[in-house]
Amino acid sequence: MVVQAYILIQTDVGKAADVARAIAQVKGVTLAEDVTGPYDVIVRAEARNVDELGKLVVSRVQNLEGITRTLTCPVVHI
Repeated sequence: MVVQAYILIQTDVGKAADVARAIAQVKGVTLAEDVTGPYDVIVRAEARNVDELGKLVVSRVQNLEGITRTLTCPVVHI
């Protein structure tokens, strides 16, 4: 079963569009859009398991230039 999550991202001022374009190229990211509100970019990502999802966020997403904070929200199926 695939693990899916939304990653809410805050960026440096004026960097949302650049971050969204860059993160859309990351393997495991299925959607990346710049938005308004308390977060600047919302990403939908998927991985084979929770460990892979964590590695995706920490090693690939958080290392992108312009990102100041992330919040990962795993999708649950109730």
